[in-house]
Amino acid sequence: MKQLYFGDCLDVLKKFAREHPKGFIDLIYIDPPFNSKRDYNILFEHIEMEDTKAQREAFTDTWSNVSYIDSLNELADLHDDVYQFLKTLDRINISTSTVSYLTTMAIRIFYMHKVLKDTGSFYLHCDPNMSHYLKVICDLIFGRNVRFNELIWCYKEREISKKQWNKKHDVILFYTKSMNNKFNWELVAEDYSLGTYKKFNYVDENGRRFQIRGKGGPYLGKQGLSIELESTHPEWVYRDYLDKSPGVPPRDWFIIPVINRASKERLGYPTQKPEALLEKIILASSNEGDLVADFFCGCGTTIAVANRLNRQWIGVDISHLAIRLVLKRLTDPYDDETKKSILKEIEIHGFPRDIASAKELANKGTKGRLEFQYWVVEILLGGIVNPKKSADGGWDGYISFAKSENERGKILIEVKSGSVNINMIRSFIQVVEKQNADLGFFVCFKEYVTDSMKSEAKKVGKYNGFNIDRIQIITIEDLLEGNGPKLPGGADPTIFKKATKEVRPINNNDKLFYD
Repeated sequence: MKQLYFGDCLDVLKKFAREHPKGFIDLIYIDPPFNSKRDYNILFEHIEMEDTKAQREAFTDTWSNVSYIDSLNELADLHDDVYQFLKTLDRINISTSTVSYLTTMAIRIFYMHKVLKDTGSFYLHCDPNMSHYLKVICDLIFGRNVRFNELIWCYKEREISKKQWNKKHDVILFYTKSMNNKFNWELVAEDYSLGTYKKFNYVDENGRRFQIRGKGGPYLGKQGLSIELESTHPEWVYRDYLDKSPGVPPRDWFIIPVINRASKERLGYPTQKPEALLEKIILASSNEGDLVADFFCGCGTTIAVANRLNRQWIGVDISHLAIRLVLKRLTDPYDDETKKSILKEIEIHGFPRDIASAKELANKGTKGRLEFQYWVVEILLGGIVNPKKSADGGWDGYISFAKSENERGKILIEVKSGSVNINMIRSFIQVVEKQNADLGFFVCFKEYVTDSMKSEAKKVGKYNGFNIDRIQIITIEDLLEGNGPKLPGGADPTIFKKATKEVRPINNNDKLFYD
């Protein structure tokens, strides 16, 4: 199972709970918004457009002060203890936005608990501002007869404050659904200290380090004994090998560097977590073939690591950009044929899969047309939706591409969900010229394309020495079949940094590929 869902994870979780009442997921890790009272944005690299900030909102870390009431009332029937806790917070001097955030999270955590297997584990990555409230909610939902850890991920940040203790860690709450959980401590064991390593001061003929330990006689209980005793009094001593254990059982705090700006791993997503962190969690609490889920998957770190560690996986996110970035991250390091093979294994939910469902979305009123535009611009074409949602001036999105080492080009996109005519093509051509864009993509359903429209587009001519039309009419049918537009010199229209395939040691001599 390799599945991506575009949409609210609550809807997906309710669907899973109906279909799998006994649970079916081995490991859930989530890194939800932290109620930090701010918007997070992706900064798109090297994009310059007139009157347009080079950003698209990735997700908004704020919570409605009204809509949470419905979820709170729903919790009254699902889990009375959680409901009473949240109602108590609502009555005392706790901000409405905090109660709203906690309610939004509580109902989702309730359903995550339901879809876990009895042997399953749950990891909740949370900010210290909210972790104490979330811990109470998880305590109530998971109950007492479970295992629990408060994991501390330590790191170094450049931001320095001289007015308070500097924040250098995140909290990760760890719960199991029962005491019968999986935990592969050997795979996440910590290295021996230098002092311990030095005690194993002998090396045998196979290169294995060992120390001489006493087992009887006058040397009983002593360590670090001479190897001469092995030949003179073998009944008193034995060899204690260093590699009999993979290391020290893991502690509940660890140091893993954050992703710095120069890292090959960095993709430009604002809250991206390091792969080493997810590797530790996935190795510890799942086995090969197990199902790992992330219901706030963002740029897909959980998904990428689960995929490389031969786990099945489910990713859910409410952002078009996130779903698109996950797909890109999984396929970027490979050639075209391998990319197609990878994509065939992935089920994508929440977007149209054929012409019938595409038309159904396009005909769902204003909201449906906007979702149709998002789908075409961001998912099918890999562009950015025009941030000016009203009076857009005749274009719905754009693509930035590299014209040279120091110059970026731009392609305007116009998406039509219904019938089109030659006047619309002429109007779009004028917009492309006015915006000084390099190319223009006019997207519509195949049935509306006429020869006169094609002729009008052809009149604009080729792009700057390339055998590529400046104005290209692209049909939804073509895009669904994988036949995208022509770009200059095979330019990559991506707005994110390219994922890299990097070999990095995991445990002992094992190596895995990472994006």
